[in-house]
Amino acid sequence: MSKKTVGQISRLPNILDKAAELFAINGYRGTSIRDIMNALGMPSGSLYYHFSSKEDLLAAVYKVGVQHVIDSVENAIVGEDDPWVRLEKACTAHLQAILEDNSYAQVISKIMPEDVPGDTERLTELRDAYEMIFVGVIRDLVLPPEICRKSLRLLLLGGLNWSRIWYRSGRDSPAAIATEFVKIVRKSLSA
Repeated sequence: MSKKTVGQISRLPNILDKAAELFAINGYRGTSIRDIMNALGMPSGSLYYHFSSKEDLLAAVYKVGVQHVIDSVENAIVGEDDPWVRLEKACTAHLQAILEDNSYAQVISKIMPEDVPGDTERLTELRDAYEMIFVGVIRDLVLPPEICRKSLRLLLLGGLNWSRIWYRSGRDSPAAIATEFVKIVRKSLSA
């Protein structure tokens, strides 16, 4: 590999980190390729060595963010047999991952697939891949037959994802919040 190629490849993590930071602060529409490259001290055209468009760059940032949450949740539930404990651990890991002071987590929380009309499908596929973990966790719960598992999943993920809006550091921990969410669901279903 030539020195030029090695140098260009080693820039990729910096490009992704800076793009995540600026997308998290300014949103997708409020961030230009020029903004990202200027922040890195690079000519605007150099981005096109790695990505063909701003949509491709956002998809790469999104993928890193979603994979981080996937890894966090999968690591939290591995080896746990009790379905309700698995759900609580999955909710805790989800909250911890999206509440981190992490630009990637902010991007996947703030930028919805619909915000990027040219790439809605690809971003939705990334989010759907993550949701499949919760499909499996909720599938294993013993629930009354009239309970729609999809609705339960959407209810939980909706509440968890909105935590970026209502969460205040220093109050309840992500684990305490997850415990309470699961306790409410479980008690409601057994009443």
